[in-house]
Amino acid sequence: MTEPAVTLDDVRAAARAIAGAVVATPCAHSRTLSALTGAEVVVKFENLQFTASFKDRGALNKLLSLDAEERKAGVIAMSAGNHAQGVAHHAGRLGIAATIVMPATTPNVKVRQTKSHGAEVVLIGETLEAAAAAAREIAAERGLVFIHPYDDPKIVAGQGTVGLEMIEAFPDLDAVLVPVGGGGLIAGIAVAVKALRPKTQVIGVEAALYPSLRAALDGEGAVVGGNTLAEGIAVKAVGKLPLAIARRLVDDAVEVDETAIERAVQLYLDIEKTVAEGAGAAALAALLAFPARFKGRKVGLVLSGGNIDPRLLASVIMRGMVRDGRIVRIRVEIDDKPGTLARVAGLVGEAGGNIIDVAHQRLFSDVPAKSAELDLVVETRDADHARDMLAAIRKAGYAVRELATTAAGGT
Repeated sequence: MTEPAVTLDDVRAAARAIAGAVVATPCAHSRTLSALTGAEVVVKFENLQFTASFKDRGALNKLLSLDAEERKAGVIAMSAGNHAQGVAHHAGRLGIAATIVMPATTPNVKVRQTKSHGAEVVLIGETLEAAAAAAREIAAERGLVFIHPYDDPKIVAGQGTVGLEMIEAFPDLDAVLVPVGGGGLIAGIAVAVKALRPKTQVIGVEAALYPSLRAALDGEGAVVGGNTLAEGIAVKAVGKLPLAIARRLVDDAVEVDETAIERAVQLYLDIEKTVAEGAGAAALAALLAFPARFKGRKVGLVLSGGNIDPRLLASVIMRGMVRDGRIVRIRVEIDDKPGTLARVAGLVGEAGGNIIDVAHQRLFSDVPAKSAELDLVVETRDADHARDMLAAIRKAGYAVRELATTAAGGT
């Protein structure tokens, strides 16, 4: 086997270089996720970095490698957010001027946080590729040093410190699941893990809409595109260096759909009381999507980042409650006369339900003119509780049914 361009010695050197300036994040066993999935689950909480992402590691390792002239010139990076924050934060610490080019679609929270570190932010294009092209043009015009988010040996070595810490904490892992966008994280982790424990599988996880690594490993062109919750890994093509390493050291790559990613974000919040962005939750999404593959095995999940827009997180939480039957939409056929709404609301309350929204349907309905349909959105404890509430309403003499919903993957 040809020696990869990044070695274990490089990763160890990166670990020494960034020590003290980057958080050695917790790597902890999750009893609840283990019980839920049937695997023995270990989570690496990279969302606890100062900028809430593993990108701190590679960004700092690269910046520390610059000579005095390069530092004076300043740096530029293109990023959907996390690499931007890592570069901006550590460049600011080191007294290096930083310019960050981000796609115009980047979540506001990431733009705001990047600016807060003192970087100049340029929003341009709809994709990372468009932002990258603009960044290189600006770099050439201003004489700035381009800091690539994943296709750079120093970046890869820095990200590899995640794997180094995981194996040091849990040397008996059977598999490590890693979110994949440009591939810098999985390449670095694979270098560290395979050198220290060759039998441990390193498996990439991609959003189903952006299966770049899987296609590249299969020697095929990737069909990518679409809106994904995991925008941090919505990359059209894996970097050349990460791909070369992945071909030698990565065991497999799997795809997860949007519902699995949403559920993983929600579970991290519900179970671990921690915030994961869509890309950060991808590894858990794979464990949920392929439980039989990992049942009974000791699996490390890289929670790569926690920078999710609060409004989007709120939507994910509410959609998850719909999927779990904790928010239901019901339709009750009623006589259209005073006091009926209060009686139905009373029945819901007596059954322990909490009415979130209510609307009368008088015109767009096939019920008699002296009747109406009452649409209620109700919060319940769970699906069983919702069924009990419907039974109580029927027992009181009202025709009631639950309205189907598919918006959040429910039925």
